[in-house]
Amino acid sequence: MGRVALVTGGSRGIGEAISKALQAQGCTVAATYAGNDEKAAAFTAETGIKTYKWNVADYEASAAGIAQVEADLGPIDIVVANAGITRDAPFHKMTPDMWNDVINTNLTGVFNTIHPVWPGMRERKFGRIVVISSINGQKGQFAQVNYAATKAGDLGIVKSLAQEGARAGITANAVCPGYIATEMVMAVPEKVRESIIAQIPAGRLGEPEEIARCVAFLASDDAGFVNGSTISANGAQFFV
Repeated sequence: MGRVALVTGGSRGIGEAISKALQAQGCTVAATYAGNDEKAAAFTAETGIKTYKWNVADYEASAAGIAQVEADLGPIDIVVANAGITRDAPFHKMTPDMWNDVINTNLTGVFNTIHPVWPGMRERKFGRIVVISSINGQKGQFAQVNYAATKAGDLGIVKSLAQEGARAGITANAVCPGYIATEMVMAVPEKVRESIIAQIPAGRLGEPEEIARCVAFLASDDAGFVNGSTISANGAQFFV
């Protein structure tokens, strides 16, 4: 492809798989991370993909980081807004800080990541925006009012940007993963993991690479007429 791609949260988990898939597709990839310097260094050593450290919840930090990526690699053609956090608790125990932390990262962070690159994409008449939402943004989830709200909001961002960007050659789409075999999911007690798998008709967790392949398609030239759409990759656990 020869395009420059930015993947937030791109050095671990699903983001790591996405970064590698886009690199394999011919992109020059920049991966952001929030705090794990050791993992980011190991990721760069393994893949050769440059990593950049900033907090997506901070607009000024995001804008400065994106400017540095473009200075190093060239104009960003593809943005994958993948960075996200959880602060789970039943609603009656959820604190304002738990709410705000998740909103600021998972929802405002998507704005902060896309907004600085949007003018350049409009000027160049090309762009691919892919936002990683979640099955829980589609169906809701116990003890995740904050997380589900952000992931549902991300779908609204995608549908609106698709309409604004279409005539400028920009597409905006979302991927809603179900339960994926990341470090976080694999770290839960085995009995809990088994109960999750029991709810998935496919009978297994998804693999990060399966989400990455969805993203790679949406970021490609082949997906030029796919705009404002959501790919639900959840093993038939939930239908929209």
